[in-house]
Amino acid sequence: MNAQTPKVALVTGASRGIGAAVARRLAQDGFTVIVNYAESAAPAEALVREIEQAGGKALAAQADVSKSADVRRLFDAAQTAFGGVDVLVNNAGIMSLSTLADTDDAVFERQIAVNLQGTFNTLREAARRLRDGGRIINFSSSVVGLLQPTYGVYAGTKAAVEAMTSVLAKELRGRNITVNAVAPGPTATDLFLKGKPQDLVDRMAKLAPLERLGQPTDIAATVAFLAGPDAGWVNGQVLRANGGII
Repeated sequence: MNAQTPKVALVTGASRGIGAAVARRLAQDGFTVIVNYAESAAPAEALVREIEQAGGKALAAQADVSKSADVRRLFDAAQTAFGGVDVLVNNAGIMSLSTLADTDDAVFERQIAVNLQGTFNTLREAARRLRDGGRIINFSSSVVGLLQPTYGVYAGTKAAVEAMTSVLAKELRGRNITVNAVAPGPTATDLFLKGKPQDLVDRMAKLAPLERLGQPTDIAATVAFLAGPDAGWVNGQVLRANGGII
């Protein structure tokens, strides 16, 4: 990558967890990073300072991806600050677990709004505004393959993301833009670990043949591969980064 003309990566939901790890890794790889957050500015701004102190370049930008006007404003901010976007990483998402019978309308609608509508909103904007030769990296989940009880709505939203990934890869023919998805397995983030007893965490860690939970840096490395030059021939694919759990 030319140091004089760094590429710009927009990472949604990047203030914590996997999103923050992705932002750090892409900054290390030479990208200028837009750290998107939905509500709390402090963690996003702290991450920007961390990246800048390490010699990188970053900007915190608020937007609720479930709102199309917010997403347009997010891309506008990238255009104003850096001239456009080269890489979109659709990390923002929420997960609420319950059986289908016990899922109320509010829980269903919120997951659809953030995981599905939010991804659609950013994909639509990126399809119109991403610079030629760019990369789009969506987040699915390995639960689409595992299909465990209580994950029905969440898995449904991520299955839709996988479908849109394949479709958009074909729709962007001629622009040299790749569209792929990463599907993590159980990953040791605060969001995943919160409220789980240690014995359950230990059992889940043993499910994969590698016998450990994924780390945010594992997923960030996968994203970095898809965002970089070595993945230029990978397009329309779902990469299950899960230690072999499925």
